[in-house]
Amino acid sequence: MKNNWTTKVFFLTFILAIFFSLIANLLGKFNIIILSICIILIIFIGILFDLVGTAVLSCDIDALHSKASQKLKGAKMAIKLAKNASTVSSFCNDVIGDICGIISGSLTTVLVVSVFTNISLFNIILSSILSSLTVGGKAIGKKIAVKNSTSIIYNVGKFLSIFSNKK
Repeated sequence: MKNNWTTKVFFLTFILAIFFSLIANLLGKFNIIILSICIILIIFIGILFDLVGTAVLSCDIDALHSKASQKLKGAKMAIKLAKNASTVSSFCNDVIGDICGIISGSLTTVLVVSVFTNISLFNIILSSILSSLTVGGKAIGKKIAVKNSTSIIYNVGKFLSIFSNKK
């Protein structure tokens, strides 16, 4: 059980959920416009990570090896992502994507309670709109991810290689 991803993901999710919940509580003290922008931003982050998590499962590792042989920046990192597709997908989809969904739902509740003191039609409509944005955005993202998986993972690899110590 030296390298048990399930145990790691459990604790990582726990820590990230605490962090994001604290942020959500702090954001609840801001005005409605800032809170609304944060909700949309968190939904977008969830969609983006879901897109990457889906793309890594269907990318063409041979095409990434071809880019690496051409010494293109980020190709080695992209290969590393593709070789660890299950872990990367689980982290992106299950950890970050799900936490973003939970936090955006919590922030929506904070928003509704700060605007209305009782359950109203507005509460139902706002929750439905944000749920539709999340689910619809993820569905569109998955379609894009499958169609453009290799280029998405290559670009993620390029981005992550900026932070890599290896030259």
